[in-house]
Amino acid sequence: MSEIKKISGTAVPVRGNDIDTDRIIPARFLRCVSFDGLGEHAFEDDRAQDKAKGKTHPFDDARFQGAKVLVSNSNFGCGSSREHAPQAIYRWGVRAIVAVSYSEIFYGNTVAMGMPCVHVSAADAEAIQSIVEADPKAEVVVDIEANTVTAAGKTFSATVPEGPRKQFLTGGWDATSELLKDFEDIRSVARKLPYVNAFA
Repeated sequence: MSEIKKISGTAVPVRGNDIDTDRIIPARFLRCVSFDGLGEHAFEDDRAQDKAKGKTHPFDDARFQGAKVLVSNSNFGCGSSREHAPQAIYRWGVRAIVAVSYSEIFYGNTVAMGMPCVHVSAADAEAIQSIVEADPKAEVVVDIEANTVTAAGKTFSATVPEGPRKQFLTGGWDATSELLKDFEDIRSVARKLPYVNAFA
């Protein structure tokens, strides 16, 4: 099992409330058989729209390439339940998200893949974004154990619901590992079930 207690690295600020899964990964990219290659299409339409306006989306900004932490605002990941959205963010390189709040389904999908999403206040989210925009090389540390986010040496309070927090700290977020951990017990019970052995 893989415990996740702390994620550190540079960050990418994606400002805005109610950034939905259609914006994170447009529907035309959902036809893939696997999630491979989704990272390059994260925020595809937003990036194109910014480019058409002569602006640069954070995911296209050279200053933020290689970022491990995404910092956004309220209700991040709302909209449809597509798990392609957190997968696209993860495959772009992000390993943790800092925001005020999240869609419940999006949040569940991130836990299942081992990408912590921590909650901070609205003021702190904006403060962290401002720090990162001013200094893209600033180290941001998401500490699940300490319930903090540190940016350029300044520490902010953060929260993770106790259930997911325990899963990350113990490695219990990895459902496959949890299953395999007690696989012999599962096999033993299965041998006793008449409907499993009826055709053996």
